[in-house]
Amino acid sequence: MFDWEDDNDNFENHLNDDLARFESQLENNSVGFFDSDRLEAIIDHYLMNGNYSKGELAAEIGIQQYPFNTLFQIRRAQAMSGLGKLKEALELLDVAEQIDSESMELYLTKATIFSQLRDSKRAVNFFRRALELADREEKDEIFLDLATELEQLKDFKGAVEVLEEAMRSNPKNEGALYELAFCFDQLGNNARAIQTYRRFLDDNPYSFTAWYNLGNTYSKEEKFNDAITAYEYCVAINDRFSPAYFNMGNAQLTVEQYKESIESFERCIEIDGDDPLTYCYLGEANEQLNNLSLAWDFYQKALSMSPTLAEAWLGLGIVKDLQGQPKESLHYIERALELEPNMDGYYHVYAGALENAELLQEAEEAYLACLTLDPGNEDCFFDYVDFLLEHRVGEARTFVENYILKHQLFFSVLPIIYLNWVAGNKEGAKLVLVESFNKDPEKTKDVFIRYPELADVQELVNLTRS
Repeated sequence: MFDWEDDNDNFENHLNDDLARFESQLENNSVGFFDSDRLEAIIDHYLMNGNYSKGELAAEIGIQQYPFNTLFQIRRAQAMSGLGKLKEALELLDVAEQIDSESMELYLTKATIFSQLRDSKRAVNFFRRALELADREEKDEIFLDLATELEQLKDFKGAVEVLEEAMRSNPKNEGALYELAFCFDQLGNNARAIQTYRRFLDDNPYSFTAWYNLGNTYSKEEKFNDAITAYEYCVAINDRFSPAYFNMGNAQLTVEQYKESIESFERCIEIDGDDPLTYCYLGEANEQLNNLSLAWDFYQKALSMSPTLAEAWLGLGIVKDLQGQPKESLHYIERALELEPNMDGYYHVYAGALENAELLQEAEEAYLACLTLDPGNEDCFFDYVDFLLEHRVGEARTFVENYILKHQLFFSVLPIIYLNWVAGNKEGAKLVLVESFNKDPEKTKDVFIRYPELADVQELVNLTRS
């Protein structure tokens, strides 16, 4: 047995003996003298085990026996805060501060109590004072506590400054890393979050959680291939970390890697067992591969576990529609809308099924409901324009022009190129195409995806090659 094990055993034995002696003396209302270190150990034992009443009693005895040792006043204040006597604890700490104004633990305790009182401004002040007095190994937690209080004040820029200082102090401080990511997310600065994670991973390449969070940030930026790569590194380091498989499966779904996404979701099930949302996404992946019977089974399995999972009801409706049964699909989609009435995408699916069922008035209402909920739903916008072109061609241009004026969305200009071209206004089509291309070259090329017949018009294609 190693010496440190002997030391630990001796400490435990002494502590048990001291506790027995202390509690026996308490019962007899006659507590004798204790060495300060051993009395501190007794108090710490009570505090760590949530026995704040006995902790306060022991601290009171410490104050009586060692009136100029502020540690016992601090411990009593900590016990009092555990008992909810926060103002009394602060008053005691004010007394202790007059004796010792250079105690890191005193300021840390004050900060924690002000945090409990939801007085974040004062908490920030005392966390900063504690930080000035803390040893290097004590700073990690204080940086995090200080950042948390700044976050409570919605001062995310201030929190970033503190957390970056924390990372400079200890580049391996993963807690600070994750708080930084949260702050960057709140500030809408995913680019900084990615930069921070990559810098951290340069020094800590085997941090699977850092790879995971990098993947999540790439996903927020819709850089799904980069996200998948990050998740792959994560699970290469820790092949039992199911959240990475789950998020990787979602990213793979987005970039149409359906077989790979199925493998990722199946791995989630292997690790975590049955999960309704995972089964739902397995249904979606199989649906995309046209494995409709299998997709149906997965959606049903999801609903057997979670009957109010709207995504699974929607999936059943999509499967029925794809099987050529649009009228039968409506029941399932309507159930999804009952559960999630503000999901624009559900109305889009509903509109398509209604159109397939030749319920045109209802389909139009569903398209417009989707666009009311989210005017930026690009796919629904183009589908509704196609709907008008097929059923009421004379209204298409008016709708698009009004939409442009009302919402000022770039993509809504693209149908004008097509409408001008098919109406014989070739110069007008080219003019709008060039103007759009000068503003956003990549987005303008979507016109050839939305209207494939234009991709065969070489003079239009040539205008997007400069």
